[in-house]
Amino acid sequence: MEIKANALYQEMQSMVGEIQPGPAPIQPGQVTTSGSQFSDMLNSALNNVNSLQGSSKQMQNAFDMGDPNLSLADVMVAKEKSSIAFEATIQVRNKVLEAYKTIMNMPV
Repeated sequence: MEIKANALYQEMQSMVGEIQPGPAPIQPGQVTTSGSQFSDMLNSALNNVNSLQGSSKQMQNAFDMGDPNLSLADVMVAKEKSSIAFEATIQVRNKVLEAYKTIMNMPV
């Protein structure tokens, strides 16, 4: 099974657009004119991860208290979504730090 990185990236962008409507996603090779767009996007992504974790915790607590409207499957899906979002955030942070270190080690 071969996975194409560009196709996977485009599919993820379309899924994000379906979940969270907002400004159009930045396409590869597109140049932004302002650093505030990046900071807004980063802030939005972190808030999304935070809200996923919060809703997952609330669902878990409600299920533990015996809420008949929640199934174990719903709670587990919410927990996995928040876990995947957090892991993706960690990977992005690691790549940004790696890029920063590379740039700082470049001779001027």
